[in-house]
This record gives sequence, C-alpha cells and structure tokens, in this order.
Amino acid sequence: MMTLNYRKFWLRFAVLLTLMAILILSNPILPVRAVDYARANFVEKDFSGQDLRDALFDHANLRGSNFSHANLQGVRFFSANLEGANFEGADLRGADLESARLTRVNFTNALLEGAFATNVLIKGVIIDGADFTDVLLRPDVEKQLCAIAQGTNPVTGRNTKDTLFCPSVVK
Repeated sequence: MMTLNYRKFWLRFAVLLTLMAILILSNPILPVRAVDYARANFVEKDFSGQDLRDALFDHANLRGSNFSHANLQGVRFFSANLEGANFEGADLRGADLESARLTRVNFTNALLEGAFATNVLIKGVIIDGADFTDVLLRPDVEKQLCAIAQGTNPVTGRNTKDTLFCPSVVK
C-alpha cells in the first residue's frame, strides 16, 4: 500500500517538473531591458529599422550612423555626437537629445514629439516632414528650424511649421 502512494507521488512530481520545464523553456516572456551604449564608438553604424526603445547613447560617438525607421522612443542621446546621422522616418518620441551635436542630421519624416532638445547644436539639418510637437527647443534653434521647415509628417499628418509654432508670414 505504501509503495503505491510513493509511485503516485513520484509520478505526479515528474509530471509537474515536465510541465514546468515546458513552460520555462518554450518561448519565455522576458522583460525588455534598455541597452547601455554610453560612451560607445559607433561611427557609421547601421541601426536602421531596429527597436532600441529606452537605450542609452550618452556621450557616444554616432557620427554618420543610420537610425532610419528605428524605434527610438525614450532613447537618451545626451551629449552624443550625431553629426551626419540619418533619422529618416525614425520614432524619437520622448527622446533626450540634450547637448547633442546635430550637424548635417537628416530628420525627414521623423517623429520627435515630446523630445528634449533645449541645448543642442543644430547646423545643416534636414527636417522635411518632421513632427516637432511639444519638443523643448531654445528660441534661437526654433527660429533656425522655422527658416527651413517644410512638409507634412506622413504618420501624424501634422505640418512641420505648425509643430514648431513658426510665425506665419503675412504679405
């Protein structure tokens, strides 16, 4: 009688272990963790189309890198060198671009809604169709961007000049 109870116990125990192993090893749902690329040297690196949400690129050298059509929501580019980077069609909503070097950057059709960019160096950028809704910019940078702003963002349908609150020219 006693051996029959032990057999049932061990059989149930083996079945339970097997089920646990199947649950753990078959496509586990793990939390996505932000990757830290701080101070990395990624000159002309191709990040196009990647999901890099909440990644950290603080003080990184990303000169000439391609972030086109990448998901960059909440990414930190604090004090990063983004000279010549391509952000065409990228999702930069809530990104931190503070103190970043943004010379000759392509923001064509990019979503920058809610991004932080109050202390950036901007020269020779392309912003055709970019959405700057609720982006924090210095007044001089905003004026500089208004001078070149054109187009409508294909995702949000917002006019670039409108998202920058550019003054309308009355003739």
